[in-house]
Amino acid sequence: MDDMRINRLLVANRGEIAVRIIRAARELGIHTVVAHSQCDGNSLPVRLADDACEIGPPAAAKSYLDIEAIVQAAQAKNIDSVHPGYGFLAENAKFAQAVESAGMIFVGPDASTIELMGDKVNARTAAAAAGVPIVNGSAGRLESADEVCEAAEAIGYPILVKAAAGGGGRGIRIATHSSELPRLVPQAIAEAQATFGDGGVFIEQFIARARHIEVQVLGDGSDVIHCFERECSLQRRRQKIWEEAPAIVLPDAVRRQMCAAAVALAHHVQYRGAGTVEFLYDEAAGQFYFLEMNTRIQVEHPVTEFVTGIDLVREMLIIAGCGKLRLKQEDVGVRGHSIECRINAEDPARDFMPMPGKVESVMFPGGPGVRFDSMLYAGCEVPPFYDSMLGKLVVWDESRSRALRRLERALVELRIDGINTTQPLHQVLASDGDVREANFHTEYLEPWLLRNSFKLQ
Repeated sequence: MDDMRINRLLVANRGEIAVRIIRAARELGIHTVVAHSQCDGNSLPVRLADDACEIGPPAAAKSYLDIEAIVQAAQAKNIDSVHPGYGFLAENAKFAQAVESAGMIFVGPDASTIELMGDKVNARTAAAAAGVPIVNGSAGRLESADEVCEAAEAIGYPILVKAAAGGGGRGIRIATHSSELPRLVPQAIAEAQATFGDGGVFIEQFIARARHIEVQVLGDGSDVIHCFERECSLQRRRQKIWEEAPAIVLPDAVRRQMCAAAVALAHHVQYRGAGTVEFLYDEAAGQFYFLEMNTRIQVEHPVTEFVTGIDLVREMLIIAGCGKLRLKQEDVGVRGHSIECRINAEDPARDFMPMPGKVESVMFPGGPGVRFDSMLYAGCEVPPFYDSMLGKLVVWDESRSRALRRLERALVELRIDGINTTQPLHQVLASDGDVREANFHTEYLEPWLLRNSFKLQ
């Protein structure tokens, strides 16, 4: 592309998302350099990239979270742009600013946008200003159990106590009565402080049996489009494990309203790059509410890519490199149905105990409508220092029922020898009657695991 300003890209991440970014960049003719820790020196991203640079020891705090080390490595390699992937520093405003201050392009939104939407209280305020429905909650940050109790009395129980700087389901507690707050609020504050370095919390009314629906957006700071929605309601400890597109539970009118709300918010904050606006959907009431905005590419982006035919990572690079969104809303449609299963190095029969180790052999599923994004190869080591996700099995077919059958077939074909994974969990889920009927919500999976634990042995 004649107006592309990106020629040398540093991939500041690891695992399957690093592989995904390297592949998209190479198709655009971009030279890739992957930043890696000492224990990832023989990883698949390092093997696939044009070049690599070691940035520190295995501990993430001294490598993948070390802003200074990453910026210095980028400068040493004559890099002109940085893609943060997801996790680690992807939603760190200081990192985005450091990249820009060093004269490089940050493949993502402005630091000010990351900072605004990363604070959940300010994000709620921005959503309300953009006309997006928000759940009844506290007006601002709360710093003590007494403040939480006072605000909760005005809202009514049950409530969610949530970390103001939170994300990924961390720093959240459910309270059904004021007597629980002296115990739950300090827990939420402590977890928020330990995880995000910020102990501030806020509260929202708890919506029982809600569906978790998110809308994919692309923007260039001026124009914004949506790429429709995904459902991510199957969660364990508020961590997604199974995602689908589209969300078949949504009536068409609600889908249009939700997508329009996501675009309105992205316009309001002058969003640049790929982002996701997440909502809770009260199916009984037919009403949706703003949850949060993720200012990065999502783990579950492949299901949107399958149903829309849009390479979201490529579009991120084009927006960052050319400064413009090349797609128009009328260019985006949905065809068929896609499902993604996260395959983690965990043993579901032993309370999802992490299972690092050596992968002795692998066999990936294939055929029409099957994709396996991963960092695996025979003989690779899965280190104990990072997130346990090994890859994502993603399928597409003309309908949800056919996609489920294709998923069952692909799960049978998938083989990862040497370590235990969550593959058996997905095989049981794929054949479950409620799952096949899409009869689930965000609180569904925990009791399901108790009922079906014998099937995971």
